Amino acid sequence: MYVRSIYATGDPAELDGVAEALRTEGRELLSAQPGFRGMGLFVDRELGKLLVGSWWEDEASRQASYENLGKRRAEMMAPFARTMTVDNWEAAVARRTEDLGPGAGFRLVRMDVQTSDIDLLVDTFRDTALPGLQKVAGLSGISLLIDRDRGRAAVGALYTDRDALVASRGAVAAVRGETAAKAGMTTSSLEEFEVLLATAVPHA
Repeated sequence: MYVRSIYATGDPAELDGVAEALRTEGRELLSAQPGFRGMGLFVDRELGKLLVGSWWEDEASRQASYENLGKRRAEMMAPFARTMTVDNWEAAVARRTEDLGPGAGFRLVRMDVQTSDIDLLVDTFRDTALPGLQKVAGLSGISLLIDRDRGRAAVGALYTDRDALVASRGAVAAVRGETAAKAGMTTSSLEEFEVLLATAVPHA
């Protein structure tokens, strides 16, 4: 599967209105596009951050949807977004079994890795990190996204509630360190968000 992420920052006072539009109309627009497989919508109300992830069965569907919805997406984001970054990813690993909504938590870790070590990272994550992470209480879904051309990766983890997200920090940090040592990756950012919407996606 393939993923598009949109990361926007802006005035926290303008965040809720745009997030609600994306949760309702935005989800409907995406769902009508061929190849659509799921959506995640995450916010940091205190700092004014918005993250939208959409899942696609192939690269062609992802690209076509981006072009088809470009005008309306810009209109919907305009009241809030003062900066916006769009990234494209390949979903190397995806485990999510249920839909989640408000009250759930989301952690995003971005990583840099040598392009020659991307496959090593994928194998290490699947064989070493994933079994340990799936034992963490409250984990509801996790994915490893990769950008082979630019030597980047991201891990997104969903938790059933905020308490579970907070309680997981120590155990997950240990797994992150072990993975970094084995796969030669470095962490470039670590962020946590509130979940507004996270739909189940097929395993990858």
